[in-house]
Formats: sequence, structure tokens, C-alpha cells
Amino acid sequence: MTEAGTISNGVTTKPYENLNAPGLAWRKSSRTDLDPILKDCVIVAEAPVAQGHPHPHIADGTRMVALSDDKDPAAPVLYFSRAEFTKFLDGAAAGEFDHLRADEAEMERAAAAVAVA
Repeated sequence: MTEAGTISNGVTTKPYENLNAPGLAWRKSSRTDLDPILKDCVIVAEAPVAQGHPHPHIADGTRMVALSDDKDPAAPVLYFSRAEFTKFLDGAAAGEFDHLRADEAEMERAAAAVAVA
């Protein structure tokens, strides 16, 4: 398990804080680098259980997942129940979002932009 206030790609772990969700242990894809840390990925973290969530379908005690963007340490953080997150992951694994994948040219442009930064 990754320590609070860090980010890991499964190989490397570095200090990292999102100002909107301090103390979480963030995880990003192993397909992105942390040495040096490249800010180019969606990040997820185990979040505290829900307490007083404004949505009526999220009961107190519901285990939550946080989702954010590592390019900005003050980026908004979205919270989903683990059931919601699991449904999304299942759909992604089934290929339901493949039409949103970057093509080869987009991946090359993204890699070039990171190399310049």
C-alpha cells in the first residue's frame, strides 16, 4: 500500500499532495513515468468513507474512490463510490470506451509535449 501524501505508478513512489484532498495515497498508470515525475495522467486514490454525502444514494460509511488530474496540485477531485468506479472499470475492460482512446498521432504529440516540458 502506498503511503499518504504520495503518488505511485507501481514501480516508483514520490511525495505528492492534491490541495483539495490532502493526505491521500494517489496511484497512476504504470505506463507513465515518475522518475522524473511526469504530470500526464489521471490519478486515483482510496478516499475516506462517505459521511454526509449530498447525494441520497451515497450512504454514510460507503467506501469511496477519488479521481483527479496530476498536472495541477489544486485540481478538482471527483469522488465515486467503489460500486460506481467498479462499473466504470468493467465497462472500460469490456471496450465500451475504446472510441475515446488517443490515436497514434495524438500519443506521439503528447510524448513530444512532455519531452519539451
